Amino acid sequence: MIAIVATLRVQDGKGPDLEALFRDLMAKVRANEPGNLAYQLAKSRTEANTYKVLELYKDEAGLEAHRASAHFKAAGPSFGPILAGRPDIEYLDAIV
Repeated sequence: MIAIVATLRVQDGKGPDLEALFRDLMAKVRANEPGNLAYQLAKSRTEANTYKVLELYKDEAGLEAHRASAHFKAAGPSFGPILAGRPDIEYLDAIV
């Protein structure tokens, strides 16, 4: 399994916009990507304007299907006006 933790920093006051955008994307991922096991947004309790996206895929094919999906590609440009910089993305190998 492949795990991803993406750190997203948003501009002041843009948290609700990110949350709404992610809710829509999350529903599409869960409905259309059988290789995705988890896709969750979490808000930091200690860092203002900071969110984490927690993702889990069955395998590389599941991750590639996510990247190639129309809904993921369509959502990308909508993040630009919300984020305060590029996401920090960490790829992990799930153990158990």
